[in-house]
Amino acid sequence: MPPMALRGVLAALAAMAALAPVGAAAQTPVVERADLDGVINSVMADYIGQTVAHATADRATALLIVMNTPGGEMESMDRIITSLLNSPVPVIVYVSPPGARAASAGLFVAQAADVVAMAPGTNIGSAHPIAGSGADIGGDLGRKVLNDAVARIRDLAASHGRNADWAEDAVRNSANVGAEQAVSLHVADLEAASLPALLETLDGRVLQRPHAPAATLHLAGAQVVDQPMPWWQQLLHALVDPNVAYLLMLVAVFGLIAEVSSPGAILPGVAGVICGVLALISLAGLPINIAAALLIVFAFLLFVADIKAPTHGILTFGGIIAMLLGSLFLIDTGAVGLGVDPWLIGGGALVSGVLFGFVVRKAMGARSRWAATGADALEGALGEVRSALEPAGSVFVAGREWPAVAAAGVGALGRGAAVRVTGREGEQLVVAPARPSEGARPSGS
Repeated sequence: MPPMALRGVLAALAAMAALAPVGAAAQTPVVERADLDGVINSVMADYIGQTVAHATADRATALLIVMNTPGGEMESMDRIITSLLNSPVPVIVYVSPPGARAASAGLFVAQAADVVAMAPGTNIGSAHPIAGSGADIGGDLGRKVLNDAVARIRDLAASHGRNADWAEDAVRNSANVGAEQAVSLHVADLEAASLPALLETLDGRVLQRPHAPAATLHLAGAQVVDQPMPWWQQLLHALVDPNVAYLLMLVAVFGLIAEVSSPGAILPGVAGVICGVLALISLAGLPINIAAALLIVFAFLLFVADIKAPTHGILTFGGIIAMLLGSLFLIDTGAVGLGVDPWLIGGGALVSGVLFGFVVRKAMGARSRWAATGADALEGALGEVRSALEPAGSVFVAGREWPAVAAAGVGALGRGAAVRVTGREGEQLVVAPARPSEGARPSGS
């Protein structure tokens, strides 16, 4: 071989040797991972949708969703299911670590995945429709919601070749099973003690995907790339919780009312405004029942009105009832959602009642002291009978109407009679007929 040709062959072999590791690295399977940890809400739905898009753009071999959830609200659950069913990348749901669960809405999301795997010590199920407060949904509405959920879970399970009958039982009767039993019932596809063991077991498996072409998983030596939730989404995820939103709302209202009642305190007002803004952010991510929110607003209006008006606590009692009803139905989370904790609702109503009851009592005492002090200062003042004194009625003195009684030995005094204040009995003025020289009309009437 001529020297020039030999040098060319050697150069080509060196180039191939240099490119071999690059080509091998390029063929390394990539599995992108997302963590569905906590309540399923709008923030979680956005995050899962973003990870599906990211895995698709990166041409990942598979998308792995590590799940541990008690459930969540229905609208967000539907959005996640839609994202998974339409994912070009095969989706693996892994219920992990030990002690984790795929409950309520989590069951629906798991059944939408191409593969459902569970770690030992995990469980799945308990998807019976409930109201936001945790109570059963009764009547025609309850049957309608139940039948819709049953049809949905049966379709998800059957389309992926899983046990649709058991899935229906989990919706109708809140059936729940552990990992080993879930695999034996064909609710889950396999049990895996660790993530490497899961990928090794799935390597070479052919997936018959209901809404996409069949896919073969090549996961030997796969690189798992985490796609964590950004910090700002983590903050929103923590805020978008019915209990957190409710607490922030209570603190905001109490702080603002304290600032209005004691102008210049500053701290309650600042804390109230901050909590109010956070509560709005939190509530914006939750499905709010407008009528229930209006009931809560009405409750606080009644509380404030009772401080200003002499209703002796009647408005506060009405406010507590309105607050309880509004709080129970505030979060419209749907059939498999989570609402405000009933204990938190009861505690909030109790604190509100005690707080405003105390404030109302103080206000009543202040009004009584003011009335008594004002009545003592009116002795000798002239007035006019507004409601006949037979012997009790009312008189107009010093620009306002007062309850009054005729002095001892004085007969009935008719409407329009000129009177002079001679004393006080409790909150009633004691009056006698004015002398003719004092005039028939009171000053300022």
